[in-house]
Amino acid sequence: MHSDDPQVNQRLQSAVRFARQAGAHTLNHFQRDTYQVSRKADGSPVTQADQETEALLRELITAEFPEDGIIGEEFPSRTGTTPYRWILDPIDGTKSFISGVPLYGTLIAVQHNQQSVIGVIEMPALDEQVFAATACGAWHVRHDDPPQRANVANDSELADGLLLTSEFQGWMERGATSAWEQLGTNSWFTRTWGDCYGYLLVATGRALAMIDPQLNIWDAAAVQVVIQEAGGRFTDWQGREKIDSGDAIGTNSGVLDQILAVTRDAPPLKDTPVKP
Repeated sequence: MHSDDPQVNQRLQSAVRFARQAGAHTLNHFQRDTYQVSRKADGSPVTQADQETEALLRELITAEFPEDGIIGEEFPSRTGTTPYRWILDPIDGTKSFISGVPLYGTLIAVQHNQQSVIGVIEMPALDEQVFAATACGAWHVRHDDPPQRANVANDSELADGLLLTSEFQGWMERGATSAWEQLGTNSWFTRTWGDCYGYLLVATGRALAMIDPQLNIWDAAAVQVVIQEAGGRFTDWQGREKIDSGDAIGTNSGVLDQILAVTRDAPPLKDTPVKP
């Protein structure tokens, strides 16, 4: 649970703590009539809880690492003077959050020289967290139990496991519904327990694959480290290990090629994702 690099280790311990604090803050609003829901320019929802939580994270990071850069979903980026940069998604799964569904999370990633080295997935309403750092493995925490190693499933056939996605709308907007139908037919069963929770389920071996037809870097940066350190593979739909392509696959090595055989032929994204 500790990195040999003291700079990474310090940020890992802080990221885990920051995620807990930020997640706890979201619970002040979750399933309560204390916030307004607005729509961004792209039609996606945003709430006071999203903005307050990111503001809290930025305050915590600035207090301990004032020279590090910060990228977040809700506010402008801050350029740092160190090789480290934090990437934040205060509420990943805002549609779940505003619907009173507990499958939303807080995502924190830390990059070193633009390579993700730390990832934290915090599920505040479930009291569950997975955190990881490069070469340190991924660790799963439930409630007050001690951390346990997180590992992806060992299945070698898509037909043996659960396939997840966030929502069908993204597949329709991309014109890739036939790709989803093919993947769904080839899997054991499917569910839309998506957003960061889907990747957490993959990292802990409870789901075999999670696929997003569209996402941004703040959705991908933290889960990339978690999936990889859990022994899995995190790629875009072309098989590249990137977080800024606008789409993603999280799975194990056994079924990745089966998924890529479908996604590589899918229509390309119509909209350009937000770049770091």
